[in-house]
Amino acid sequence: MANVVWLQGGACSGNTMSFLNAQEPTVVELVTDFGINILWHPSIGLEIGEQVTDLLNDCLAGRQQLDILVYEGSIIKGPNNTGTMNFFCDRPMKDWVADLAKVAGYVVAIGDCATWGGIPAVPPNPSESTGMQFHKKEKGGFLGANYKSKGGLPVINIPGCPAHPDWITQILVAISTGRIKDVLIDEFHRPKTFFTDFVQTGCTNAISFAQKVDAHFGKRGGCLFYEVGCRGPMTRASCNRILWNRQSSKTRANHPCLGCTEPGFPHHDLVKGSVFKSLKYLGFLPQDVPSGNSRLGYYMRAGFEKVLGGAEIVLGANREHFETSK
Repeated sequence: MANVVWLQGGACSGNTMSFLNAQEPTVVELVTDFGINILWHPSIGLEIGEQVTDLLNDCLAGRQQLDILVYEGSIIKGPNNTGTMNFFCDRPMKDWVADLAKVAGYVVAIGDCATWGGIPAVPPNPSESTGMQFHKKEKGGFLGANYKSKGGLPVINIPGCPAHPDWITQILVAISTGRIKDVLIDEFHRPKTFFTDFVQTGCTNAISFAQKVDAHFGKRGGCLFYEVGCRGPMTRASCNRILWNRQSSKTRANHPCLGCTEPGFPHHDLVKGSVFKSLKYLGFLPQDVPSGNSRLGYYMRAGFEKVLGGAEIVLGANREHFETSK
């Protein structure tokens, strides 16, 4: 059995709502089939007030074993690193996190706010928000670059806005069954099981991407990458392999990928004041170009392939018209 305490800081509860909709396995199956014992959760925990304080103090004192500390939301350090903007159980939440992280077997950060700081950490960041072990792309965050839990691992990051529910439950299963050390993580502490392929993998618009055929937002028949700034070709996530609600994904619904599993999210432009940058209208940044490509080379190849793709569509349309008119 694995005891879990789930805390929430600067967040919208979106990851909790996602978690409660998990299907493989469900939250009920976590408890009945995989031995997950949820000691407390801000939305479904039965304890209130002093009962929660007593539980957390029992974890710190070793009277209650804490196997997994799950954290949702940004760590709010403000004002002036006091943490008093986010008070919980008579203490700043950041102080509870710092102490519980020392006794937890494993620490899991759920969602972008917990992993990188997310939307609350966008400049000017008056709440002094940050992630558990990263601040955007910079390793360190609240717990520091060298932090490791009692289980010997750094914070396990499950990013997303929100994170896919099955990413969450399957990582909890991996921990509870003792298989977590077999799970490889990347340089941003994301499990490679879910964050190796690009969102483009499995996207139904992939052919249009290869041919550089544009689509307008909400319309079928083209790639959303150039027209409205879909970040699928540069965002690592399994959204098109492990579908949302086992049905679809943003790109399959013809909505551009926002790149929410990458540490740069939200992709903020201080000059233009835009939180979600369009690649077409604001231009590519060096990190937007796929690895292994020079920026100029990528522009030239993309433009050339786009011309060829457009020509093929025109030829195909003319051929179809000729065949039907015979």
